[in-house]
Amino acid sequence: MPSPFMPVDDSILSVSSLNRLVRECLESTFPLTWIGGEISNLTYAASGHVYFSLKDASAQVRCVMWRSRAQLLGWRLENGQKIEARALVSFYEPRGEFQLNVEAIRRAGQGDLFERFLKLKAKLDSEGLFAAERKRPLPAFPRHLAIVTSPQAAALRDVLTTLHRRAPHLRISLFPTPVQGEGAGEKIAAALAQASRSDCDCDAIILCRGGGSIEDLWSFNEEVVARAIVATSIPVVAGVGHETDFTIADFAADLRAPTPTAAAELISPDRDALLARLGELQRQLARRMERSLAEHQQRIDWLAARLIHPADKIRQRNADLKALGRRLRQAIGRQGEASQLRLDSLRQRFSSARPRPEQLAEGLSHLHFRLSSRTLWQISQQAAKLNALSSGLKQLDPDAVLARGYALAIGPDGRVVRDAATLTAGDTLKLDFARGSAQATVNQVVAGREAD
Repeated sequence: MPSPFMPVDDSILSVSSLNRLVRECLESTFPLTWIGGEISNLTYAASGHVYFSLKDASAQVRCVMWRSRAQLLGWRLENGQKIEARALVSFYEPRGEFQLNVEAIRRAGQGDLFERFLKLKAKLDSEGLFAAERKRPLPAFPRHLAIVTSPQAAALRDVLTTLHRRAPHLRISLFPTPVQGEGAGEKIAAALAQASRSDCDCDAIILCRGGGSIEDLWSFNEEVVARAIVATSIPVVAGVGHETDFTIADFAADLRAPTPTAAAELISPDRDALLARLGELQRQLARRMERSLAEHQQRIDWLAARLIHPADKIRQRNADLKALGRRLRQAIGRQGEASQLRLDSLRQRFSSARPRPEQLAEGLSHLHFRLSSRTLWQISQQAAKLNALSSGLKQLDPDAVLARGYALAIGPDGRVVRDAATLTAGDTLKLDFARGSAQATVNQVVAGREAD
């Protein structure tokens, strides 16, 4: 099966295309990997990049660490050092050279320490020592700070310089302790406990130390230090190592600062900024007071203009009362006129609606005449209709037909004979006349003509 990075036909690759395919193949195949070896051919370029070879007893490989990563290293590389580099396998296309792009470097042998660090971090995190809800807020305006560090530490001078520059009014107490070496962890924990005692009257603690290797900072990765930080009664700001250094103390502290100097800046309010803010607030207060006084003076002037003598006020009220009396009388007069007009209207409507017997009697006589005329006309119409129906009924009466000389012949089956063809000679017929009946015997049947 052909490789996805190789052409499937016979086309010719350029050198740059080939090198690009090789680089893509290497970078997509190998993930970031830790590689151990010894530094040789070390070069710090003017651009800030670091070039060196990483070798062992049998082979070597070219390495490059870009300036952005080298600035975060925190210590200087040397030829012959045993290191472990976290690198991406790559290929430098312009020269066709296989190389490693180094992301991070640690001294050889730190793998075990880092494993211990991760295990302790996971243990304490599961116990809730690093929970965000446990973190205590820093005091907005501290008056007394405790610093837990070594008196000989260069970080102490940086912290004191920053505090003196930003907040010279702060009271500072140093609780000296070793920050490196055998038993340093227990001594750091004891210093933290002493600094958080109520008789010290401190508002917060700065736990600081300058940068170093993982071995140098290991005292701050001990469990006793983490538990001492959590047990303090006041907030703790951890400023240990450089920005890229992380210790257990950083996670346990209420606030982690990237450097000791940053820890001093985070815990101390800027005195100049506070004074400037105070001055601005004073100016705002003065402007608001001036505006309030001016508004009150304007209101006093307005009230003074409205202030009149009581006698004048009484005269004005009397005039107002007389005017109201006139208006009341006028209103009562208008209301009386309106009521009289309404009463006249009601009288007129009552007079027009009152019944008059003579008019009602005349109307009643007229209605009686119309009713009688209508009734007689209806009776005559119905009588004529009845006579017509009686005449028609008499014409349909079978007795009237018999009275004119006809007879009704009833056959032997009791039915009226309508057709002679239904009879035979010898049949007995019953003949009904207008008056009486007789029986006859059929001697001969003569069939009639068929109707057209």
